[in-house]
Amino acid sequence: MARPEKIRLGDLLVQQKLITMEQLILALNQQKTSGRKLGQVLVDNAFVTEDQMSEAVARQLNIPFINLKHYNVNLEIVRRLPENQARRFRAIVLEVRNGTPLIGMTDPTDLFAYDEISRLLKSDIDQAVVTESQLLETVDRVYRRTEEISGLARELSEDLGDSYVDFGAMSDSAGLEEAPVVKLLQSMFDDATQVRASDIHIEPQEMRMQVRFRIDGALHLQTEADSKIAPSLVLRLKLMAGLDISEKRLPQDGRFSVRVRDQVVDVRMSTLPMQYGESVVMRLLNQSSGILGLDKLGMPPEMLKRFREVISRSSGMILVTGPTGSGKTTTLYAGLSEINTIDQKIITVEDPVEYRLPGIIQVQVNEKIDFTFSRVLRAAMRQDPDVIMVGEMRDAETAQIGLRAAMTGHLVFSTLHTRDTAGTLFRLVDMGVPRFMVASSVQAILAQRLVRRVCESCAEPHEPSVMEVEWLANEGQLRGSWGKLMRGRGCSHCNGSGYFGRLAIYEMLEMSQAIADAAVHEKASHFMEVAREHLKDKTLLDAALKQMQLGVTTVTEVMRITNQVED
Repeated sequence: MARPEKIRLGDLLVQQKLITMEQLILALNQQKTSGRKLGQVLVDNAFVTEDQMSEAVARQLNIPFINLKHYNVNLEIVRRLPENQARRFRAIVLEVRNGTPLIGMTDPTDLFAYDEISRLLKSDIDQAVVTESQLLETVDRVYRRTEEISGLARELSEDLGDSYVDFGAMSDSAGLEEAPVVKLLQSMFDDATQVRASDIHIEPQEMRMQVRFRIDGALHLQTEADSKIAPSLVLRLKLMAGLDISEKRLPQDGRFSVRVRDQVVDVRMSTLPMQYGESVVMRLLNQSSGILGLDKLGMPPEMLKRFREVISRSSGMILVTGPTGSGKTTTLYAGLSEINTIDQKIITVEDPVEYRLPGIIQVQVNEKIDFTFSRVLRAAMRQDPDVIMVGEMRDAETAQIGLRAAMTGHLVFSTLHTRDTAGTLFRLVDMGVPRFMVASSVQAILAQRLVRRVCESCAEPHEPSVMEVEWLANEGQLRGSWGKLMRGRGCSHCNGSGYFGRLAIYEMLEMSQAIADAAVHEKASHFMEVAREHLKDKTLLDAALKQMQLGVTTVTEVMRITNQVED
C-alpha cells in the first residue's frame, strides 16, 4: 500500500457535510487557545462524533473503518508492535492478510508513524481507521502484564535463592524502584486496573503461590509463581499498609494508596495466617472514577423518583440490603452526594471509609481501641448532624441508636446483610429492636444485587438448555415471553468469559401506613402477605428476568440471583 497523503480534517468534514464552515471556524479558534487537537475540539462541542470523523477519513483515503468494540483481536498478532509504540503512534496490529499486517490507526495520514511501524514490523503495511477512544481501551486491555508478572516473579525467585531478603531494610536505600518485588507489585496493580479487577488474591500453596483477580464478581487465575517469593511480597505489602511485619500469627487489616496509570487507587488489605504463610486479599477502590450519581445506578425511572423523594425527607431510616460486594456502599454514597449541600451536616461512620466525599465528616471505627460503631454513633449524635450514614448495622446496640436517631429528627442511611426487603424487618426484630421502633423509623428498604452483562462484542442468541427451560417454566415464563435470550461466546474483550461489566437490579419496599401496621402485627405471615402484595411484579427476580428478556444478561445469571434470594 502506498504511503498516505496528508489531508486537512476540517476541510474534509465540511466537504462531506458533517460540520458547517461556522462550526469549523469556531473549533479552530478554540483549538488555538486550548492547544487541543481539532478533532477533539469538534467532538467536545458535539459537532461530530468520533465514529463520523473516522468514517470520513476512511472514505477519503479509500481504506476500511473498523469498530474495535466488535472486533476480536488476536493477542499474539497485536503484540508484534510493542505497547509503548502502540500508544505513541496510536496504532494497533489487527491481523495479517496475505503476509501484510493490517494496522488500525487513529491518524492514517501520520507519515512518520507509517514509516516507523513499517520499520518495526520489517514489512509493508495496510491501514484501517479506528477511533482514538476505542484504540486506547483496546491497548489497555490487550497489553496485559501477565507475562511481565510471571517474568518478574521468576526474577525475584532467582534473586532470593534460598536466603531471606529483608525488603523492609531496602525501603530506605537508593534504587528501590528497581527491586524486583516492587516492580512485580507495580505490574500486578497495573494489570488489575486494566482488567477492571475489584480484588487481588495472593495465596501461598505448598509448592506454588497463586495470584487471582476478581473480575465482574468471578475469580480468574492471573499467574502462578514459586512459593518462596510469597513472604517477600507479603512483607512489602505490610510495609505499604503500615502493618506489624513481625506479627504473622494473627490476621491484620490495613490500607494504602497507589498511583496506577495516572489514577489513584485506594487499596484495602487483609492478611490471614494459613498453613503455608499468609493469604493476602486486596480490595481496589479507584478514586479517579469518582462517585456515581443516582442517575447512573440503573434504577428504573419510577423507583428512582420514589427513592429521591425518600432521601429528601428530614428524618427516618433508609436501609440498603444485599450480600457483600453487591454495591450497597456505592448506592448509599450516590444518595449522600445527591443531598450533600451546604445546609446539611452529614456524618458517616464506616469500617473502613471506602469513598471520599468532600464536604462531609467521615469517621472510621477502630475496634482495637474500643472506637466501635455504637460509640462513634453516640459521639456523632452530639455533633448536631442532619444526616448520618452508618456503614453497617452489626449489632442490636448500633441498630437501636440508629433507629432512635431516625425517630428524633435525623435522616439515617445504613446497610444490612439480608436476602430481600421483607426479610430486613425480621432481621432487625431478631437483633432485639422493638417492632414499634422499626415500623415508625424505617422509611424505605432497598435490596440489590449485581448481575453480569453479556459482552457486547461476542453476544449471540442462546437456545436454553433443558434445565433452563424447566426453570423458566417453573418461574411462569411461558415460551412466547422469554424475549431475546443471549449469551457471550467469549472473546478478547471479555477474556473469554462471555461477560463484560455488571449492572445493578433493585427491589424497593416503602413503609406505607399499611406496611407499618403489618410490621407491628403479632403474626409474621400477615406482614409477608402485605409486603408481597406491595412488591408484586417488582421483586429482585422480576428485575433480573426483565434484563434477561432484553438480552442484557443470561439465564444462568438470573438463576444465580434467584438462588441467592431464595436460600
